[in-house]
Amino acid sequence: MSRKTLKVGLAGLGAVGLGVARRLETGIPGLALAAVAVRDEDKARRNLPDAGSRIPIVPADALARSCDIIVECLPPDMFRKVATSVIEAGKIFMPLSVGQLLENWDLVERAKETGARILVPTGALLGLDAVRAAAEGAIHSVKMVTRKPPDGLEGAPYLVKRGISLADLKAPKKIFDGSAREGARGFPANVNVAAALSLAGIGPDKTRLEIWADPTITRNTHRIEVDADTARFSMMIEGVPSENPRTGRIVPLSAIAALRGLVSELKVGT
Repeated sequence: MSRKTLKVGLAGLGAVGLGVARRLETGIPGLALAAVAVRDEDKARRNLPDAGSRIPIVPADALARSCDIIVECLPPDMFRKVATSVIEAGKIFMPLSVGQLLENWDLVERAKETGARILVPTGALLGLDAVRAAAEGAIHSVKMVTRKPPDGLEGAPYLVKRGISLADLKAPKKIFDGSAREGARGFPANVNVAAALSLAGIGPDKTRLEIWADPTITRNTHRIEVDADTARFSMMIEGVPSENPRTGRIVPLSAIAALRGLVSELKVGT
């Protein structure tokens, strides 16, 4: 008995969204790219030739009308509008701007009422399976240390508000030390990984985060340290930045892996 094909809508065709779209277009059994929402339709057609013809271009808040699952790859200020439309339609919402979920937590409560589901992919992180498993017991502490090249952090609201420039930085500099919630708010385009980690573990207010601007590295580096009653573990990932230095090449692949897990006969991991 064949399964129903899951219709995927993409909100945004930037570096991440386009990566997801191209993977879907190569053909993944059980998944079909059904619609996209973009600000620049001409650019979308150049990057994805079938956009606007076989693949409809629709407003972001209309994706839920024709799609089963909507993958959000938008600037932070556009998050709530598309998220609300999906939640109200009772569909599946996959946010990649995970930090914005912390700022719009009422949508999680609303999803309980509408039957919608919110699926957060791992993104540029690692080890969320282990953190989620440890959270079934007692986690004492979670800390993440993020190091990025300065150009991937320049212009973050936290830095702008404090008049901090990273231009001509010669040595590693710690630019933030606080909770994951505060970090996600101050660096909305940079540390969605911290938000995802906090949701998998002990929450955004107890999860500690350090952010370093490091001109000596070329990869986005995240180190996680977890102390729980069942295990103590540390993990590190060095992600290759995409054409957008604020995000990594692995992010769209993580979204594809999460989508594939919805339709595959075999799913590995919790």
